[in-house]
Amino acid sequence: MLGIINSVAGLATAFIDGKTVVKKAEAETKMKIATGEIDWDIEAMKATQNSWKDEWITLLFSIPLILAFCGQWGNDIVHAGFVALEVMPDWYQYSLGGIVSASIGMRGVSKYFGKK
Repeated sequence: MLGIINSVAGLATAFIDGKTVVKKAEAETKMKIATGEIDWDIEAMKATQNSWKDEWITLLFSIPLILAFCGQWGNDIVHAGFVALEVMPDWYQYSLGGIVSASIGMRGVSKYFGKK
């Protein structure tokens, strides 16, 4: 009887040890993924330190904002511009989205849209 109890205890211990090893491996994998994402963000920031890309994107996005406060003629221009963008081909709209996403970071965009 003692042999059976020892065998069952040994199986339980092996099972728990196996689960612990799996959980540890999963945690290490998640840490490597997180570190890779951080490394990617750091390299992306370094690459854009001397770039005017972010300022250019900000300026382009500010134009409709400013025109919206310029009376009816500004509103007409903004509205016509957005109507024109709406009928652009999907590939162009997605390209614009990709450009903006690359400028502010894909993770930032996914966090924003993930909240909606």
